[in-house]
Amino acid sequence: MAQHNAFYAQSGGVTAVINASACGVIEACRQAPDQIGKVYAGHNGIIGALTEDLIDVTQESDESIAALRHTPGGAFGSCRYKLKDIDTHRAQYERLIEVFKAHDIRYFFYNGGGDSADTCLKVSQLSEKLGYPLTAIHVPKTVDNDLPITDNSPGFGSVAKYIATSTLEASLDIASMCATSTKVFVLEVMGRHAGWIAAAGGLAGEAEGEPPHMIIFPEIPFNRKAAMARVEESVKNYGYCVIVVSEGARYEDGTFLADAGNTDAFGHRQLGGVAPTLAGMIKQDLGYKYHWAVADYLQRAARHLASKTDVEQAYAVGREAVTLALAGKNAMMPAIRRISQAPYQWDVISAPLSQVANQEKFMPRDFISESGFAITQTCRDYLSPLIQGEDFPPFENGLPKVAKLKLAKAERKLPIFTL
Repeated sequence: MAQHNAFYAQSGGVTAVINASACGVIEACRQAPDQIGKVYAGHNGIIGALTEDLIDVTQESDESIAALRHTPGGAFGSCRYKLKDIDTHRAQYERLIEVFKAHDIRYFFYNGGGDSADTCLKVSQLSEKLGYPLTAIHVPKTVDNDLPITDNSPGFGSVAKYIATSTLEASLDIASMCATSTKVFVLEVMGRHAGWIAAAGGLAGEAEGEPPHMIIFPEIPFNRKAAMARVEESVKNYGYCVIVVSEGARYEDGTFLADAGNTDAFGHRQLGGVAPTLAGMIKQDLGYKYHWAVADYLQRAARHLASKTDVEQAYAVGREAVTLALAGKNAMMPAIRRISQAPYQWDVISAPLSQVANQEKFMPRDFISESGFAITQTCRDYLSPLIQGEDFPPFENGLPKVAKLKLAKAERKLPIFTL
């Protein structure tokens, strides 16, 4: 098999472990020198390919690449940019081929969520529609845990661990002060359409009365009267109420509690703070003193508290992506399969991108309690293995050490292209 170059890029919101997948891809490529020459990374995702803004990963040391495994963020820059269909935006695809030809790129690895899977699927069609030999593999990543087929999405386990831990710790804080101070604490977490992250907050307590006392899922229509009754009951019985609410909480008609009235680059509604919205309802209806917090970037950047399971899975899917590509597989995604629950065992299988792109996996109804405000034992059994184990990064001068990359740019060979 002739030697050709590879392209790797990151897309969408980053995670605590997306760079572990990058590490897996790059290390696997370096261990196949007969088939893969250079590895180029797209600066800021697919935009780097379109604009020929390529990072020459060959110039990075083995030590720097290994350090990606414990570095959060997106080391090569990510983006929210969705390719349009090939028939109406042919110029973009022809540009991709020009760039790939100029740099002898025949392997394409795109690391992202559902929208990124769609981009990867479209790129995979270059071989058939425009006659350029290219193997495109999607590397799964999303904190939302909403990718289909894969048992769980790399990036989710670490967010789940962070949210469960934060819920537990904040609950101890409010419990110690509730007699004379704050009665209600609201933690807002990510999850536009699926409540997986909010569900993870439920791992903080198991026995009756242990917080969180209420979880608000996007899958369950929000009923203000029922929610306020639940808050009042918790304060009466336990002295305080801890709430974990998904940013995507919505009313029966589908309207978000915190619709900001805008859309992002992927066309999704921008959400503008469900925690203060909910806290305001509680103050208005019940008069309780409250505090609220938005986990925001903290939940997806907290590599210091990453799940060991998550780190291992993120690295494994990166390596498997290269294995699939070298085997000539196209338009595929390495997916995690749960083999057994106790003991927890998993492996990596392959899934066709046609069944992944633009699909969302929501919380099953049997993962949510009958009341709609808590998780069930079935959900707890699913979530628990994903937050197991600690994989602390090395520390220096009291702070985590992170990868310091050269990010040397490859020489441009083509005219400038305007998006």
